[in-house]
Amino acid sequence: MMGYLYGQMKGVLIIPVINSYRNEIVDAWQKFVSEQTVVHSIRPEIAESWTRCYRTGVNYHDFDNQDRLEGTELQRLLREKQELIEIAEPFMSNLYKFVRGSGFVVVLADERGYILGRFGDEDTLENPMIKSLAPGANWQEEIIGTNAIGTALKINTPIQVFGAEHYCQKHHGLSCSAAPIFDIDGRVIGILNMSGILAAHHLHTLGMVVAAAEAIMAQIGIRRKNQELALANIRMTNIFNAMSDGVLMIDRQGIINHFNPAVKDILGKTENEVLGMPIDQVFGDNNALTRRMMYAKEPYQDIELMVDTKNGRCHCLATGEPLTDERGVIVGAVIVLRPIKQIQNLVNRFSGNYATLQFSDIVGESSEIMEAIRMASLAATTTTNVLLQGESGTGKEIFAQALHGRSDRCNGPFVALNCGVIPRELIGSELFGYIEGAFTGAKKGGKLGKFELASGGTLFLDEIGDMPLEQQVALLRVLQEKKVIRIGCDKVIPVNVRVICATNRNLLHAVEKGTFRQDLYYRLNVISITIPPLRNRIEDIPLLFKHFLDRSCRERGCEVSVKSEVIDSLKRYHWPGNVRELQNVVERAISFAEAGVITPVHLPPEVYAPYKPDMQTTEHPFSQVVNLEFARDQRRKMSMEAERQLILVSLSTHGGNVSMAARELGVSRNTMYRKMRLYAIEN
Repeated sequence: MMGYLYGQMKGVLIIPVINSYRNEIVDAWQKFVSEQTVVHSIRPEIAESWTRCYRTGVNYHDFDNQDRLEGTELQRLLREKQELIEIAEPFMSNLYKFVRGSGFVVVLADERGYILGRFGDEDTLENPMIKSLAPGANWQEEIIGTNAIGTALKINTPIQVFGAEHYCQKHHGLSCSAAPIFDIDGRVIGILNMSGILAAHHLHTLGMVVAAAEAIMAQIGIRRKNQELALANIRMTNIFNAMSDGVLMIDRQGIINHFNPAVKDILGKTENEVLGMPIDQVFGDNNALTRRMMYAKEPYQDIELMVDTKNGRCHCLATGEPLTDERGVIVGAVIVLRPIKQIQNLVNRFSGNYATLQFSDIVGESSEIMEAIRMASLAATTTTNVLLQGESGTGKEIFAQALHGRSDRCNGPFVALNCGVIPRELIGSELFGYIEGAFTGAKKGGKLGKFELASGGTLFLDEIGDMPLEQQVALLRVLQEKKVIRIGCDKVIPVNVRVICATNRNLLHAVEKGTFRQDLYYRLNVISITIPPLRNRIEDIPLLFKHFLDRSCRERGCEVSVKSEVIDSLKRYHWPGNVRELQNVVERAISFAEAGVITPVHLPPEVYAPYKPDMQTTEHPFSQVVNLEFARDQRRKMSMEAERQLILVSLSTHGGNVSMAARELGVSRNTMYRKMRLYAIEN
C-alpha cells in the first residue's frame, strides 16, 4: 500500500488521513530530527519546509521565544489591516458556522504571519495547542517551524499540515489548513487558516478554506473597483463643478435633470428653477439644433445663439452631444454653454487688451497737467463718453488707460484702435467684426470686432478725426443703441462698452468743414479734456527728462551724469513732438554719451540750437508747428542737419506714416518725399 494518497481540487493537495499514515509521518519526523534524513513518503512541500527549519535553527522541541505583538504595537497593526479585517470577518464567521463545536478555530493572519483575528468556541480557544493562535502572535515558519500559516506564506500556495508534519513537536496534535489571500495586483496580503485537534480532521477542510479565501479576494477586488469608481466619480464631479462653462444634461423629453453651478450663473436662476426646466425655455427660438440632435443623433459644436436668462439674452456658444444606451437608443444629451464674454476675456488677456498705466504714471507738477489729471480723475468715476484732445505725443493713451483703471470697469478689457492707421475700407470690420464669407479675404470662422472684445470694459478710439464719414454713421448707431451687427450677418449682439476717443485735430473745425458728423461730435464730446503740450509746461521738462533717463539707464544697466546746460537747452526748445519727442531725445543722448556724461552736443541740433518758427506759420489745431515750405528766409537759417533731424523725429513720432508727418509739418506728401530723398532718409 502506498504511504499516502493524493486527491486534486483546484490545484490543492488533499491528504486522506489514516492511522497508518500518521504513524508513518511520526517515524519520518523522528528520523529527520535525529539524522536529517528525509523519507521518500513525505510530501515534497513538507520535506522542503523541514529542511528550511533545520537550517534556520528552529527548536523542534519548544518555541518559548515566540514573537508576539502586544499593546500599542498590536493596536497599530490592527489599524493598518482594518480594511482586510473588515472584509474577511463575514467570511470567517460563515466558515466558523460549519465547524462550530468541532474543536476548530478560524484564524486570519497578515502577510508577515502575525495573527489579526480568530473565530472559535470558548473552550477551543482555551486549548493549550490553540491558545498560541491569539492576536499578535507570529506564526512565521522561521519561528514556529512547519505550519500551515508560515509554510503557505513561503510557497504562496494553499496547504494542509497535520500531526507530525509540523516541525515543532508541540503541534503534532493539530491539523491546520491555510490559503494565501492575494490583492488584485497579485501580492499576498494575508492568510486564512483553520486549525483544530488532529482527531477532528476532515478531508474537505482545506477546500473550505480555499473557497473562503477566494471569496475574500473577490470581495477585495469588488471593494477596490468600488473605490476606484467612487474616486473617479469624485474627480468627475469636481471637474464638472469647477468648469467655467455651463454644462447641463437633459433626458429624452428635453428636461434638464443635471447641471453644474456655472449654469445657474449663466441663466441667473436658482437650482430649483433650473432643475426640471424644459430646454426649450433656455434656447427659445434656437432649439431646432437640439431637437434634431435628439431625433437624428446629430451633434453640433460651437454654434452661436442667444440664451434667455433672468438678466436678458446672453450671447453664447453651444455644443451638444447625444447620449445613448448600450443598444444605441438616445436617452438624453449633454449641452455645453460657453458665454462669448468668457472667450472675449481670454482673447483680451492673451492679446494684451488690458490697461497697465495709471494716473501715477503721468509725470509732471505743472498746473496745466495737474488740472488735466484732476478732470480725468473726475471723469473716470462716470460712465459717459470722454474726448481727449491734444497734440501728438502728449500722452493721450496714458490718460485713456488711467481713466479705465480708475473706473468701475477696471477689471474689464481695455481695447485700443487707431483709426488713422487702418485703411478706410477695413475700419468697419475692425470695429464691428464680420462672419465667414462676408467679403473676399474674410478669415475662416469670421472675426470679433473691437466693440465685442471691449464689452464690459473700455474701447479707446485714437485719432477719431480720421474716421471715414460712412463709418461715423455706424459708430453713432452703436453708441446710441449699444448693439452691433457683424458685417455679413443680421444677428444683433448687445454690447456694454464705454468709449474714450482721442484726437490731435480740432473736431469742431472738422464739423464746420463737413468732414466730421456733428451728431457724432456731440455724442463723443460729453466730457472733453485737453492735454497741454510740453512747451506749455516747461517746469515739467526736468522731471520728464529724469524719468526717461532713469528708466533707460535701468534697462541698459548703465549710469550717466548730465550737464546743467542740457536742461537749459531742453527748456528753450519748442517740442513739436511733445513728450514722445523728449523720450526719443533721451534715448539718443544716452546712446551718444560714450564717456557717461550727457552734454549739449549729444542733443539733436534742433534742440541744442533751436529754430524758432515765425508765428505766421501754418496753424496746428492746438498750436503753431514748423512749416518747411513757409518763410524761405527763416528756413535757410536752419542747418540741413537740423532739418533732417526734424523730419526723422516727425516720422518716428507717427510710426513712419509719411502723410501724418507731412500734415504735422505743414507740407505736402510730395515735398516730404523730396526732402527724404534729399537727406537719404529711408522710412
